[in-house]
Amino acid sequence: MIWEAWFTLGVVLLCFVLLAFTRVAADIALVAGLTLLLLFNVLTPEQALSGLANEGMVTVGVLFVISAALKETGAIHWLTQALFGRPKSLSHAQLRVMAPVAVLSAFLNNTPVVAMMIPAIHDWARKFQLSVSKLYIPLSYAAIVGGTCTLIGTSTNLVINGLVMAETPRHEGLGMFELAWIGIPCTLITLVYLLASSRWLLPDRKPVIAIGDDAREYVVEMEVEEGSPLVGKSIEEAGLRQLPGMYLIEIERDERVLVAVSPHERLYAHDRLVFAGVVDSVLDLQKIRGLTPATDQLFKLDSPRKDRCLIEAVVSNTCPMVGQSIRAGRFRSVYNAAVIAVARNGEQIRKKIGDIVLKPGDTLLVETHSTFVDQHRNSRDFFLVSRLADSTPPRHERAPIAVVTLLGMVMLAATGVMSMLEAAMLAAGILIVTRCISGNSARRSVDWQVLIVIAAAYGIGQALYVTGAATSIAHLLLGLTAGSPMVALMMLFLVTTILTALITNNAAAVLMFPVALSLASELGVNFMPFVVVVMIAASASFATPIGYQTNLMVYGPGGYHFSDFIRIGVPLTLLVGLVTVVGAPLVWGF
Repeated sequence: MIWEAWFTLGVVLLCFVLLAFTRVAADIALVAGLTLLLLFNVLTPEQALSGLANEGMVTVGVLFVISAALKETGAIHWLTQALFGRPKSLSHAQLRVMAPVAVLSAFLNNTPVVAMMIPAIHDWARKFQLSVSKLYIPLSYAAIVGGTCTLIGTSTNLVINGLVMAETPRHEGLGMFELAWIGIPCTLITLVYLLASSRWLLPDRKPVIAIGDDAREYVVEMEVEEGSPLVGKSIEEAGLRQLPGMYLIEIERDERVLVAVSPHERLYAHDRLVFAGVVDSVLDLQKIRGLTPATDQLFKLDSPRKDRCLIEAVVSNTCPMVGQSIRAGRFRSVYNAAVIAVARNGEQIRKKIGDIVLKPGDTLLVETHSTFVDQHRNSRDFFLVSRLADSTPPRHERAPIAVVTLLGMVMLAATGVMSMLEAAMLAAGILIVTRCISGNSARRSVDWQVLIVIAAAYGIGQALYVTGAATSIAHLLLGLTAGSPMVALMMLFLVTTILTALITNNAAAVLMFPVALSLASELGVNFMPFVVVVMIAASASFATPIGYQTNLMVYGPGGYHFSDFIRIGVPLTLLVGLVTVVGAPLVWGF
């Protein structure tokens, strides 16, 4: 190999050491590696920066916008209820995540499936006090392995099938469900393995909600709207019984007060539900379709609800409202803000919001325009003013538009009418035009760290390719086959998996396809088992977060370390490899 190839391998090794054994962020480590390759002229600037124009990277960025629109319209909450339900245990929760995702990924591109599920699982995990770090890796792995069941499950399958058609006299490729002979066993093995081992091999780093004895507690009233989907449901069916950090105190109905509310109590329109809980749980209440804060002051504010957010403000001893009730002090008129709840030193204030007499040190939870923070940050009326993240009220009336747009995007991409990028950009444009998401929210929704990691990894993959390092390693390892087709399949799976961990799955598959053909030709056997092994191995990227886009997408939100993927992913890769290497010759024959 030329010196550039050796230098590239050294840079790759350095990146892996940094990622596996230090706390250096993935984007910093990979950009540093890419910078070294650029400075030593291993790559031209065009090659180093080619990842920024990579279609897959841009597609992931656009999908962040679509995912945010689903969240802002409340469609995510509907999706959570429809797919996940109420988990009985951690294993049951993981199964409820993995089973539908694996099925969906068999027919849809797994990247949008994972992008759509991440916020849904986050909200669902908060509700049932589950750690997302126990769910996001199973989500990604289920999407990856589900895509191996059909020809359209991943772009890798389509790319390799196109190469197979070019090699056959009649341009015949694999059938739509022909890969299911290997894909379904691999999927079942993956699900069983994750259910059995994730309790010990997956971290439990980020508690979904931390509730201490001194947590600031609000009492908040919510009203069941006329025509709400909650009408006629019991408290338990409506999902209002097991809210983390919050409990239902009573229901006010037709001037009657129902205390010690049974979980089987049915809800009626205009019921007023009185809750007590921490601020994060108040945000969760705001997202439930059909519930609205029980104050008419919200409808008298100058700004539309889509431009509002929730803000916490601590009343100072110089505030003119001190000693007056919220109604008498005309809080809404003075500050253009509606008080939703009041917290007072752990005391439960069991009064109507308008009747509460304010005291210094009271913490007010108010709904108002986002400019409230800038206007009153230095005001003597409040000790502290802070905006709550992700507190804009959902636009439930636009949820059907978001869902239909998502389904349209999936259909356009699945039928080949448009590429995934084209369909995603069209969908994002429709969601912005129809005001399912604002332009500012769309900009904020993009996780630039993930995109930088994808772009940098693609650039490093380019170095492995252009210097000949990847080809040299492949031929070196494949020279150890000793004339045995089974050994050749094992080596082919191993090398393809390693390359997939270093470069993109599509690049690894394309690079190994001619090697698979030459191996079959030299051994005088049918090439189809070798092609299938390349297909599965290129998709079976479980051991690192940088080998597959869905792993990258869950890497940050799950709070994972690089070593977490190695610990749980390497044994799974070996299991899938065993199923593939043994099964491919049985189905297609040597």
